[in-house]
Amino acid sequence: MHYFFLYWKQLRPGEPLPGRLVLRRALLARVAVPVTRLIRIAVAIGLEVAGSLSLKAALDAPGFYALVIAGYVGSFLALFMALRNGMSLGVGYGIWGASGVALTAIMSFVIFSEPITFVMAIGIAVIMAGVLLVELGSQAAHKKTEATS
Repeated sequence: MHYFFLYWKQLRPGEPLPGRLVLRRALLARVAVPVTRLIRIAVAIGLEVAGSLSLKAALDAPGFYALVIAGYVGSFLALFMALRNGMSLGVGYGIWGASGVALTAIMSFVIFSEPITFVMAIGIAVIMAGVLLVELGSQAAHKKTEATS
């Protein structure tokens, strides 16, 4: 992160065009890392939901157990890759677990016609709000850390 700020401080208004191109590349690299984390955590959530939904399908067709195993193994690998890419454990695991629960409930309603009661709908809304608050808190903590360094 300090690397990008050094480029920012070295630029002056009359600096030639190549310096500005270096700044753009540096800023794009800075933005690409968080997007990669989010893509990996989204893949982890999708695979976890697929594995969970396959558990219900495996009751009627045992062949779905292979999808259960592949879903959970792939989910943990994608979560590992997001954490390895710099996402904090509390944020990554929180988003992965909470979003997985909410999406599994919604998709089981869509696919298996399982009921969603009013209380369950409120719970899903609270989970979504909690995930949003965790992500906003994480971003605020990163900005505060960058400002002090």
